[in-house]
Amino acid sequence: MKQNRKQFIKTLGVGALLSPMAGIATASNTENIVEEGLNLGLASYSLRELSLDETIVVSKRLGLKSVAFKSMHLPLDSSKAKIEEVVKKVKSAGLDLYGASVVYMKSEDQVNNAFTYAKHAGMRVIVGVPNYELLPLVEKKVKETNIKLAIHNHGPGDDVYPSPDSVYEKIKDLDQRIGMCIDIGHTYRIGQDPAAKAKKYADRLHDVHLKDVDGLGAEGKTLELGRGIMDIPAFIKTLKKIKYQGVVALEYEKDGKDPVPGLAESVGYARGVMAAYS
Repeated sequence: MKQNRKQFIKTLGVGALLSPMAGIATASNTENIVEEGLNLGLASYSLRELSLDETIVVSKRLGLKSVAFKSMHLPLDSSKAKIEEVVKKVKSAGLDLYGASVVYMKSEDQVNNAFTYAKHAGMRVIVGVPNYELLPLVEKKVKETNIKLAIHNHGPGDDVYPSPDSVYEKIKDLDQRIGMCIDIGHTYRIGQDPAAKAKKYADRLHDVHLKDVDGLGAEGKTLELGRGIMDIPAFIKTLKKIKYQGVVALEYEKDGKDPVPGLAESVGYARGVMAAYS
């Protein structure tokens, strides 16, 4: 049965974070928060309308220290010098640019570029969507660079990787560093249980996109974490049970023009759930 979101927010004990202004204005609210064994981070697509500098400020002040950048915050065609400049700025803010997300790979050049980009940035994971025929090249690059590839499923309407099952079917015989990023919202919208899939594919789970949705199928939309129909606590409990070691990246897709209040609320809810299962 779906848990009561208010009890988890109460458990958190930092209600100020849920204020639209406090989430952006007060860093001290989040500096000492520990996720109780899970690393709560950010998929920067959540802040797609914000600049790089604004994204760094929001990430830091919400205590989301592990960040995976989408291309609007660090373009895929950036020079090595530009990448190093951005990485230096990110590190100076106390953040960890652990990965790239989501990177589409439809040609050999795009595969090669993605791994060069990630290597120059010191990233450990690429959350990507490679065409099937490119998987042998992807495996070669993974072996050369030791950078993991986490294939992202996109749910209803995705003919390539709609589900974690469809990802695993294509990678099961490949290097273990080629795994998946389970997007729990997309997984739920196609009628599958994200917790069950995380447990089933625990050894190939390299990244997670955490979100909530208001319905099934293509019509289901994302919203603030805990306000939808998904059992977020059950998923978090499963991650702890399988001793998941990757980043739990919040991907807040609602309110592109004004994402901070909803993202801050989602952070508070996620931390409350994590604390409740400590």
